Amino acid sequence: MPKTLTEIRSLARSHTRSAINVLVGVMRSKDATAAARVSAANAILDRGWGRAAQPVQNGDDGALELIHRIERVIVHPENVHPENSNSENL
Repeated sequence: MPKTLTEIRSLARSHTRSAINVLVGVMRSKDATAAARVSAANAILDRGWGRAAQPVQNGDDGALELIHRIERVIVHPENVHPENSNSENL
């Protein structure tokens, strides 16, 4: 009988301590390759501190600037000057 997603997550989470111990063992192992040690260290950091934010690059189409303008109008309307609030400036 198939397990529900909740049951699978619960089962996986019950092995968290063992999994972290394995990652720490790989990270500390002098016999492990450098790539394996770095991978284990990154996995530990990701789980403990969250993944590092990924920078978003502005493409040639100016999409990121458009998003910033929309945010200023919708999220922070008090910071929008009346001459910049028409749709042509979005």
